[in-house]
Amino acid sequence: MTKPTRRDFFSRVSNGLHGAALATLLGRDLFASQPRVFDLTPKKPHYEPKAKSVIQFFMNGGPSQVDLFDPKEALSKYAGKTVRDVNTDTSDPRAAGGLLPSPFKFKKYGQSGMDISDALPQLSSVVDDLAFVRSMFGEHSNHEPALFLMQSGRIIPTRPTMGAWVAYGLGTDNQNLPAYVVLDDPKGLPINGISNWQSAWLPPVYQGTRFRTEGPAVLNLQPREELSPELVEAERSLLRKLDNMHRTERPHQPDLDGRISSYELAARMQLAASDALDVNKESEQTREDYGLNDPATVSYGKRCLMARRLVERGVRFVQLYIEGQIWDNHSNLEGSLRYACTKTDKPVVALLRDLKQRGLFDSTLLVWGGEFGRLPISQAEPGNKEAAGRDHGPSGFTVWLAGAGVKGGSIYGATDEFGHKAVENRVSVHDFHATILHLLGMNHRQLVYERHGLQERLTDQFPARVVKEILT
Repeated sequence: MTKPTRRDFFSRVSNGLHGAALATLLGRDLFASQPRVFDLTPKKPHYEPKAKSVIQFFMNGGPSQVDLFDPKEALSKYAGKTVRDVNTDTSDPRAAGGLLPSPFKFKKYGQSGMDISDALPQLSSVVDDLAFVRSMFGEHSNHEPALFLMQSGRIIPTRPTMGAWVAYGLGTDNQNLPAYVVLDDPKGLPINGISNWQSAWLPPVYQGTRFRTEGPAVLNLQPREELSPELVEAERSLLRKLDNMHRTERPHQPDLDGRISSYELAARMQLAASDALDVNKESEQTREDYGLNDPATVSYGKRCLMARRLVERGVRFVQLYIEGQIWDNHSNLEGSLRYACTKTDKPVVALLRDLKQRGLFDSTLLVWGGEFGRLPISQAEPGNKEAAGRDHGPSGFTVWLAGAGVKGGSIYGATDEFGHKAVENRVSVHDFHATILHLLGMNHRQLVYERHGLQERLTDQFPARVVKEILT
């Protein structure tokens, strides 16, 4: 046998170090004697929460802050004037015009004297319950990356969404319903589709579960009628045993675990989901309040009513989406924006009041907003100035919060004189996420998922802070 040389020795030592490092990285996932358990059982928060659940009105498309919540007299004073700083942010410089006054009228409402435009007549009646953040800002002016940022904290498509993080961190009180429910519009998915509620590399059990608002809420939920209850239970018992055998032979497979958990949840949902989503059990007055008797509001109103019934039964996080991009008002600003407001204004306010009446307002966090706002200048094709709209505006926009732990009748932050950029008490998307997690009893730095040797967080990319100024 040839005597090993000095070079051979150091070469083998190097390989050993590489192997040790790899074993350390993979050890928890592949070689742990006790595999990590990922489920939806209730988890203890980091501290006493103000909110038990969240309802997020995700107004995909980008609602215009200067036409709804953030009046700017300078738009009328300097109407038609070109502002170079604003024009540099347009997606199509050829269509960019001068400063565009809002076609809507603003008034002050409530004891707080908060400004709301006449595009939202119902919302104006509850302003003392709302906290406006007028200084939100994003990082991208295109819908796709801006949506990923607002959902997951990054402009890239491979990150878990906030709802998935909440389900991972807290689980849910009702094991017969999902922790994270999505009520999307039957007229079509938002841009980025189902990625808006993905769990990405978090275990699949934490991704959003879609419920339909037309036809059966969950397809194939009910068993075949010809089977007796005893036979159904025997079938489920056998299936559980087969699933456990299959899982034991294939450990550390989160996709498999998530799929089995989904099937088990579907079985438990047969009664719970049918009851939770049956809005026909509501009184005629309640249905009228939510706009279910009006073609303009019936679709969104039904989703708002379903959201209330879900949080009433312990669902942790509910997201509502709107058809396509109806807040994306590139043209016909007055008509298209009023259409979006008409569909959503009455149902949103009905939900807020209904939660109050049922004693759920103080434990439910309501969040309203889109992925960005709009620019204060006009956008129109040459020769068609009458149909002007507004381009995307990520540099300064408004969201509002209400309910659990929120200081109603408050305004935080400000944009510049034209409503273009957030200039006072700026709030990033990461601050926004940290604040929501805080209200749910979670420290955003302590909500961690270990992956490939890294401690991943929802608020990883930039420093984040809780916006305590809008909290009680």
